[in-house]
Amino acid sequence: MKYHKNFYQIKSNDEIFAKIKAERKTIGYYNLPYQNTSEIKSYAATINKKHIVVLGIGGSSLGARAIYEFLLPANSYEKDLLFLETIDPLKINQSLKKVDLNAAQFVIISKSGSTIETISIFKYLNSLVEINQSNCTIISEATSNLTQFANDNHIKIFDLAQDVGGRFSVFSAVGLVPLAMVGVDIDNLLNGCKRVTDSFFEQTDYYKPIIRKARFLVENKSRFNINVVFSYSSLLESFNKWYVQLWAESLGKININDTRQALTPIGLVGPVDQHSFLQLIMDGVRDKTVTFIKIDDLKDSSCIPIDKANKFADLSWDCAEGFSFNELLNMQADATIASVQKQKDIPCDIISIRTVDEYNIAKIMFSYQLLVSCIGAFLQINTYDQPGVEYGKTNLAEKFSQKP
Repeated sequence: MKYHKNFYQIKSNDEIFAKIKAERKTIGYYNLPYQNTSEIKSYAATINKKHIVVLGIGGSSLGARAIYEFLLPANSYEKDLLFLETIDPLKINQSLKKVDLNAAQFVIISKSGSTIETISIFKYLNSLVEINQSNCTIISEATSNLTQFANDNHIKIFDLAQDVGGRFSVFSAVGLVPLAMVGVDIDNLLNGCKRVTDSFFEQTDYYKPIIRKARFLVENKSRFNINVVFSYSSLLESFNKWYVQLWAESLGKININDTRQALTPIGLVGPVDQHSFLQLIMDGVRDKTVTFIKIDDLKDSSCIPIDKANKFADLSWDCAEGFSFNELLNMQADATIASVQKQKDIPCDIISIRTVDEYNIAKIMFSYQLLVSCIGAFLQINTYDQPGVEYGKTNLAEKFSQKP
């Protein structure tokens, strides 16, 4: 008798945990929290340029940008950080209007060393100002052509390990080098990562919530295949973009039984999107899970003034006077959460970030990386490759080869 099946059995939580523990030997991002940052900090201290300009796309820029834009409003950095991650010429030249290119340090990031967007922008910038060892830093794999270029031109190079994928590289040199240059406390970032990874791997009472969430999403993926992150702060807008890439590129795969998997990520920002997308969540098809993210302390005490002169007496919401905008923002979040919970058929959970600092943004980002790894293990896919993305790169190369 022969037997064949076209379905896979969802493994137990303990089996998934064992698989994730085993991955630590071959997947490099798990060990990034424990790296020595001395070289990065020493080198960053030598950079005195006013502008730090990062050339990178996808995983080479989204993570660092998410951290920087989360921290920026609550900090006074002497340098500014600019990300050039598009080949749209209008956007490139608009961005460059804000920069004195002669006072810029260019950080070129490409894991493969051959990313067409990054290399093309690199060449363009070099036509505007000479880029050399005095104003350039390169981050790439040790064997890439870009690393060879750096060595040939005596440009400082930071190696990116082959076992660290681009979308999991934010806590490698990819994120730490430009963030350290601008003044971010990268050790506190790694402390946040350590807190999460130590708890996940050493305390079984902690790893269960992440694995339980992963299991629920996989077991219910046919019914709830859209996963919404509803972030209640504009500080998290770039985090949302990072989450979308991490989620989509890791989990949109064909599994061991040649079955196409799809958990579609959507990033929303409250309160703006509660005036639009919330309608779809509340009254639309029940195919979405929602994760709300709140920040307890935004480090800003700005308040809605009390109208002592009664100038606004005929306008509404006088009951909000005297409240801080931070309080109002979280009250709106709580009201939206309560509305969703009352539906009783929209799966939702809530993440509260304590305050705006390196430690807390690192905790949530590393937690999401672990969550994605756990979901991939349940789905029995390769979480760390991206064959669909590579098809597009191959087709582009063919188009250039066909040009006369």
